[in-house]
Amino acid sequence: MPAYAPELARAGGGFEPGYFDDLAGLEANNFWFQSRNKLLQWVLKRFRPNFRSFLEVGCGTGFVLTGIARLNPHARIAGSEIFTAGLSFARERLPTASLMQMDARNIPFIEEFEVVGAFDVLEHIEEDELVLSQLHAALKEGGLLMITVPQHPWLWSTLDEYSRHFRRYTEAELRRKVEAAGFEILRNTSFVTLLLPAMALSRLVRRDKPVGEIDVRAELQLPTVVNMIFKFLLSCEIFLIKAGISSPVGGSRLVVARKPEAS
Repeated sequence: MPAYAPELARAGGGFEPGYFDDLAGLEANNFWFQSRNKLLQWVLKRFRPNFRSFLEVGCGTGFVLTGIARLNPHARIAGSEIFTAGLSFARERLPTASLMQMDARNIPFIEEFEVVGAFDVLEHIEEDELVLSQLHAALKEGGLLMITVPQHPWLWSTLDEYSRHFRRYTEAELRRKVEAAGFEILRNTSFVTLLLPAMALSRLVRRDKPVGEIDVRAELQLPTVVNMIFKFLLSCEIFLIKAGISSPVGGSRLVVARKPEAS
């Protein structure tokens, strides 16, 4: 696989490479990852159903990219990750995709892709505005940007520190940064709204818990019944989003934007 920032392949910051082992084993059965995939796939069907090229920046283990690849088997599918530890899992899931080691702050593509996505990535990078400008440059004119981020600074807890987050976004901050990068926003909504009370309680309980005591497997490996209930609730949210209803509050935020064509 091409390596565009090999000096950062094992110590790029913003994330702990060892977490990929846990993620690879838990994503497929966790309500959050399943529901986010379903939402992102709907976005593509709604805004760019016949996309011919897609780049996911920060593809991790390739879980999201695998679902997107199924939507259009003939499209050029590419994924980048700063850590080679994540790419090893992505290669098993996506043997035919173009995978690369890359720093999102320095994307080596100019007007290359019809769709670019970054899903729960921006919060891990201090220079998020630089990354947005790089995503803009990598898109073709008229291309589609899809991003998700954790929302509401008041939800900040030790779990964010464990996950190596620099921030949780407000709607106004994210909108301002996306528009400043040159994008035209098409859809902007919260997600994980119905679960916000449970999420807030969970964060409150863990607010003062030392980072070393966080058990990521316990956070992601919920009892089967709880996982099914949460998945059902998020399915209800996706139904409302499809119907055009946007919520001002929620644990995550989805933004879909367009790179305008030159006049």
